[in-house]
Amino acid sequence: MNMNDLQQDLAAFWMPFTANRQFKQAPRLLAEAKGMFYKTPDGREVLDACAGLWCVAAGHSREEIVRAVQEQVARLDFAPTFQMGHPLAFETASRLAAITPPGMNRVFFTNSGSESVDSALKIALAYHRARGEGTRTRLIGRERGYHGVNFGGMSVGGIPGNRKTFGGSMLPGVDHMPATHDLKRNAFSRGQPAHGAEFADELERLVALHDASNIAAVIVEPLAGSTGVLVPPKGYLQRLREICDKHGILLIFDEVICGFGRLGGAFAYDAFGVKPDLMTLAKAINNATVPMGAVVARQEVHDAIVNGAAEGAMEFMHGYTYSAHPLACAAANATLALYERDGLFARAGSLAPMFEEGAHSLKGTKNLVDIRNFGLVAAFEMAPRPGAPGKRGYEAMVKCFEAGMLVRVTGDTVAVSPPLIIEPAQIERIFATLSKVLASID
Repeated sequence: MNMNDLQQDLAAFWMPFTANRQFKQAPRLLAEAKGMFYKTPDGREVLDACAGLWCVAAGHSREEIVRAVQEQVARLDFAPTFQMGHPLAFETASRLAAITPPGMNRVFFTNSGSESVDSALKIALAYHRARGEGTRTRLIGRERGYHGVNFGGMSVGGIPGNRKTFGGSMLPGVDHMPATHDLKRNAFSRGQPAHGAEFADELERLVALHDASNIAAVIVEPLAGSTGVLVPPKGYLQRLREICDKHGILLIFDEVICGFGRLGGAFAYDAFGVKPDLMTLAKAINNATVPMGAVVARQEVHDAIVNGAAEGAMEFMHGYTYSAHPLACAAANATLALYERDGLFARAGSLAPMFEEGAHSLKGTKNLVDIRNFGLVAAFEMAPRPGAPGKRGYEAMVKCFEAGMLVRVTGDTVAVSPPLIIEPAQIERIFATLSKVLASID
């Protein structure tokens, strides 16, 4: 392919969440992937330090998953799940129900994290309506929360850049709790910060303002990923659970990023001991091989909706053409089997102490104002350049790529969240590379 052809190809693709003009002047292209590494078109290896987009937990191009998808596309390429079904959909739901928190055993399939969030919000509204509490329509999110890019997810989300353009078209009846980030008290905490459980008490203020009879659900990321890895303070999630129980409000955990081993257990319940009423999943559900997401519900929530409808009626007027797509299910079944066979969730937990030590070894690096970590995820926050927020973060991302490593960047925060198959030597390489790159940035 000559350069003119390449430029034409670059022009055609309107890239998501990308500075398109900047990227197309100096593109960073990935052509192949295997295990822990990508390859560029010219054959250069790039260590994947962020599992693609937080999603390739089992490493790239695993033979078991590839084979499952190849065999499935030849057997059954598509089947509708509106008033029909196919065996894999029920198998995948059962496999998920076997590893999700106790009592959370009803699975609604989607195709992305954004769709999972909007589906969960609809389930919450339908639940209260089915119970005769149809006034419960208000939804509570959190500042700095990220819940995808559909209108529902943006409305409960709290990242200004995602809301700026579309702020006039958000869902009505949404409010927000404050973020838990407290740099003054918690900078350089290892694991869960000691301070900040009281941030959950802001929910009581919102209950007093709106009255519980009008509030349907609270949605939070147990560990907020896209905003720069904000780890929940000790006691914070427990306090949220208590307040929701007190007022009959559903608690939704958005586990699109932190589910499937990222925190050292299957889900946030295993890491923090708090069980939600609904949880949203995607990304690592099938190692990102085929787009897929899900909402997992407490059986009581499911039963209230399904049993509350007239006999023979569609109980929940919601769904997607590709819900439980056969290829996505085949990939999910192979992935879940692989997670279990290789003990990857427990492996992540066993590597977490080394990962924490490596991350915090960078303390004292120039411009670094905070390091945050939990399980196999860590973030490095730099002070912004005066008048140029985000420039240091972008420079760090580019320099890491040039040094053979893929990282995520949010503003001036660099995040790493590698596949769970990572080896100790590769953990050392991640933090050695980061140490050099961050020290080189003025």
